[in-house]
Amino acid sequence: MKTLTVFTPAYNRSDTLVRLYESLCRQTCDDFEWLIIDDGSTDNTEDVVKPWLKEQKFPIRYIKKENGGLHTGYTTAIANMDTELNVCIDSDDYMPDNAVEIIVSTWEKKCRGKNLAGIVGLDYRLDGTANGGEFVKEGPFHFHEIAKFHIGDDKKVCRTDLLKALPPMPVFKGEKNFNPIYYYLQVDAEYKFLVINKNLCFVDYQVDGMSANLYHQFKNSPHSFAQLRRLYMSMTYFTWTKHFRNAMHYVSSCIFGHEWDMLFTSPRPFITFLAIPGGIILNIYIRYKTL
Repeated sequence: MKTLTVFTPAYNRSDTLVRLYESLCRQTCDDFEWLIIDDGSTDNTEDVVKPWLKEQKFPIRYIKKENGGLHTGYTTAIANMDTELNVCIDSDDYMPDNAVEIIVSTWEKKCRGKNLAGIVGLDYRLDGTANGGEFVKEGPFHFHEIAKFHIGDDKKVCRTDLLKALPPMPVFKGEKNFNPIYYYLQVDAEYKFLVINKNLCFVDYQVDGMSANLYHQFKNSPHSFAQLRRLYMSMTYFTWTKHFRNAMHYVSSCIFGHEWDMLFTSPRPFITFLAIPGGIILNIYIRYKTL
């Protein structure tokens, strides 16, 4: 059995998926398999993948499902992987040639048997610079500790058993913008990740990707964002200021979703009550930005 599953939720990304495939063909370590979750693509993704499945230059599995959004792709991937580790490489991104080697060797030498959840490495932009700069520190940390010395996206490698132990992310009808960080936050609440100053992924942000048009996502997926804010507010290690900021976003999302029982479903009802005026203002601002 391979050590690592590289999984890729894909929706109408047949053009950029080729670049990712080519990067996996160049890996200096073959201790991985590739799991493609086609989220109901309407382009020629399936036709592009078919020759790869036939050639099998490395183990590849392809699963096509009904379109449900990125988080449902994660859920499907988690249910279908059985390697020790996994990492998500988006369909518009790709791996440096030695990424799998770095992940597997780091895990074997520094992590295995030490009760760690996984590894956090760097995302690099296409111009060769680290997204948010390099980590100031290396070592075992929780996400809120990493946020104190690094700003920007990173690449998370996680133990598969820890993700499989979690319940599937909720699915809200008509909402497709639930951030899969929801899975990793639950793992991070119990375990630390080893931070390493190594490039594990080249990122190529698309104009129609999940990181774009965030205000529209707040408006179109309110129940999903409200649920994410509930999780944030349940974290015991955040400061009062951080909880208050999350409560404002929570109130705004609840207004969009007509969740008028927001105080009763909040993990921190008192802070949520204090955040109602700010949440109303934020909601109005989001409406203005999405006109």
